[in-house]
Amino acid sequence: MTIGELSLALVVLLLTPGPTNTLMLIAGAERGWRRALVLIPVEVAAYLAVIVPLAAMAEELAGRMGMLRPVVAGIAALWVLYLAWSMWRVDVITGQREGVTARRLALTTVLNPKGVIMGLVLLPAAGATLAGFAVLVVIICVVAGFWAALGRSIPGAVTGAAIPALWRRVAAVWLAGLSIMIVAGGLGA
Repeated sequence: MTIGELSLALVVLLLTPGPTNTLMLIAGAERGWRRALVLIPVEVAAYLAVIVPLAAMAEELAGRMGMLRPVVAGIAALWVLYLAWSMWRVDVITGQREGVTARRLALTTVLNPKGVIMGLVLLPAAGATLAGFAVLVVIICVVAGFWAALGRSIPGAVTGAAIPALWRRVAAVWLAGLSIMIVAGGLGA
């Protein structure tokens, strides 16, 4: 796979709506675009924490991935379902919903199945070179910025305020659906 082919595959994969992108969207709506950008290094570090070791051990792990897939899918699905639930609920005492934190984004990104695809399939197919990792980092940054900007453009989004309940609930339903798809993908493959 050439760098151009890797770039296209990464853009398509990373632009696909998923749990990390949903959190960046919500962060953009809650914080505004500029303040959400501080989360991008967290996303990059979390993806690299998964992708670098997987790419380094891709050949060795290829044979074992069949056994691990349901376990990884189950853990990721439970986390995404928890995120959906926490986005849906209202804190009874303060009336505020939990916002997107660096910790939540990091854990969500580490558990994101996209990291496994990039670490075991895409980067090894491109040779797992320094250029491939540089392209990965740039694309993660651009896509995360895009999702934060998209969140800022949500009607009713106000910097520093919780986004309207309707949008939060739409995101919660989307995450719950993703959780089901993650389990189905993990068990079906």
